Amino acid sequence: MKPVYFDSAATTKVRDEVIDAMTTVMRNDYGNASSTHSFGRSSKVLIEKARKTIAKRLNVSAGEIVFTSGGTEADNLALQCAVRDLGVTHIITSKVEHHAVLHTVQQLEKTYDVKVSYVKLDTDGLVNYADLEHLLQTDGKTLVSLMHVNNEIGNILDIKRVGNLCKTHNALFHSDAVQSVGHYEIDLQDIHVDYLAASAHKFHGPKGVGFAFIRKNSGLKPLIFGGEQERGIRAGTEATHDIVGLEKAYTMAYDNLEKESDQVLDLKKYFISELKNAFPDVTFNGLSGNLEKSTYTLINVCLPLPPEKALILLFQMDLKGIACSKGSACQSGSSKGSHVLTEVLCEDDLKKPSIRFSFSIYNTKNEIDYVISVLKEFVE
Repeated sequence: MKPVYFDSAATTKVRDEVIDAMTTVMRNDYGNASSTHSFGRSSKVLIEKARKTIAKRLNVSAGEIVFTSGGTEADNLALQCAVRDLGVTHIITSKVEHHAVLHTVQQLEKTYDVKVSYVKLDTDGLVNYADLEHLLQTDGKTLVSLMHVNNEIGNILDIKRVGNLCKTHNALFHSDAVQSVGHYEIDLQDIHVDYLAASAHKFHGPKGVGFAFIRKNSGLKPLIFGGEQERGIRAGTEATHDIVGLEKAYTMAYDNLEKESDQVLDLKKYFISELKNAFPDVTFNGLSGNLEKSTYTLINVCLPLPPEKALILLFQMDLKGIACSKGSACQSGSSKGSHVLTEVLCEDDLKKPSIRFSFSIYNTKNEIDYVISVLKEFVE
């Protein structure tokens, strides 16, 4: 069996068409977009075309899209600058956010003496909207930061509902949408979001490039200082080839969204069915086993195994050529367990092995069959 890749929530395979588009730019359009000569203007045209492509799909103006090095920078840009420039004194977030948000918020709490509140979660890790509304009824400038799709357990936030609550209470709303952009239609005229983060490598684009949506007239100043690139919001020479790669991946993701999401959802359904057949006591962490309330791109599985076997399961999977994850890739090298699972699992279940399998259009049911066979062999 050739190596099997079930870790697309960590990063996706780059589409061949994206590689071709990037290679063409690197070969032919190598001018600095800030230069006024023809080589520079050629690069500038490509960047602005990509900006308009992204903005049109999100139903916003091109000037509200700022290219970044990825989701982490986009999150930091919104969170740090909102506190520094807009006088935010209260941040409401959750304990199951990505560390790009959690660690930034913790640093802001230390540096600016910002009050941080963590919204209550239900037993599946879903935001308690009544508690969120309660937390919003406080004095001072408030910013809410809640992710659209959780990268570990796949829970989907009712982003429109949260946006409306924030609007009602005059709070700013930031959402890490790294796991949803390219996988779901998002209309930012319909949804009240002030800041949103996205990353190309989550939807078959290149690593090292993403974008921030920043609502116009936000008042934010740069996080990175230098030149006047990105309308003065983000200094640094733009990586034209990466931005074009992002645009190509973004366009293909949405042009093929219905067909490809159905294809991936079918894989998820099949995986869940086969796991239940093979392991009747299997459980799914968060809402990842719920086809209606979680993303179609991943499942997080808790296997009924003793702790001593839990320690070597992921190693065994790797030996068999299977790529998967015990949590987010950003922390997989850590000796600490998943902070998300710590919030949603009981103490006994935390001792059992939990694995995140995440899918893409490049996976097959034959690969799922192979994974099930390896798991059965390991358990037996």
